[in-house]
Amino acid sequence: MTRLAIDQLTLWITAAAREHSHDLASHLEERTGASRRASLAALRRLVDANWLRRSGSDRRPVYGPGHLRQVARSYTLYGLQEDIPWQRDFAPNFDLPPHVARMIQHGFTELVNNAADHSGGSSVTVSLRQTPSHAQLLVSDDGCGVFDKICSAFDIANAQHAMLELSKGRLTSQPEMHTGRGLFFSSQLADVFDIHANGTAFQRRAWESGGWQPGRPMPRQGSSIYMSISLDTKRTLDQVLEAWSLDGSGIEFDHTTIALRLLAGPGQPLDSRAQARRVAARLPMFKRAEINFDGVVDVGHGFTDELFRVFAKAHQEVELLPTHMTPRIAALVKSAQNA
Repeated sequence: MTRLAIDQLTLWITAAAREHSHDLASHLEERTGASRRASLAALRRLVDANWLRRSGSDRRPVYGPGHLRQVARSYTLYGLQEDIPWQRDFAPNFDLPPHVARMIQHGFTELVNNAADHSGGSSVTVSLRQTPSHAQLLVSDDGCGVFDKICSAFDIANAQHAMLELSKGRLTSQPEMHTGRGLFFSSQLADVFDIHANGTAFQRRAWESGGWQPGRPMPRQGSSIYMSISLDTKRTLDQVLEAWSLDGSGIEFDHTTIALRLLAGPGQPLDSRAQARRVAARLPMFKRAEINFDGVVDVGHGFTDELFRVFAKAHQEVELLPTHMTPRIAALVKSAQNA
């Protein structure tokens, strides 16, 4: 008897159980070419592993999605309308708390739209998995890679500096079509958010104060974006939008955070005016910018003077809010502000 590979079946068995609840064994035979015996054995294993639930009688079993659920689909990017895959292929197959479903829908449509409009690729693969504790979304395209795209569009030297710009938000290479909010707010919705592109990766963990930091890259070309949200999170889409709007309405996006650890390698000081100017780039788009020194061991007078005196005086409409400073860094910042 040929033994069906469970890890392959889980990519589509959730949708199949909903669509073929009364004839799932026959559907499995037809789709895989397996024997009746092998199909029934696979269904038993899927029930035991909580991928399926089984009711009805022995002669007339009825199947449905279990506590574990997953849908994985690939799409041609040309002409793709991101709302249709969500409504047709994904949303009906999951049982998420309403506020989590709303955040996952937001991330899904924004990330798939980014792949369609910005990647320059031909296809995108989307996988959504529900476990008893989390919803996990992965969107992968075969395009040029998000960091290469940013470096090319904005004349940026490397992926780390591209991530610095991306982390500020409101970054888009097509301002006539986009506002640069999609990827930023998707990352803020998630407990875990990873960006992989062409051998480079950065990650954000909601419980860590330092913001973005380098991650372990996936060995593939194109971009892969992963987000995971706890099913018991108290976070909502409205709360996240409101957190980045100074008046608390969630309408404007006028507050940002800069993770300075993206400017230099571990243990390296921020010592130059050029580094400060990279931090200050595009900040006049915002009314407030939190400058996060977490993970920064030291700074030089040139860096603090350029950012907290030269830029601050030229752009008094932008409030700079330094955080997570060592006592020495705090003293240097204060000296620049008072100069």
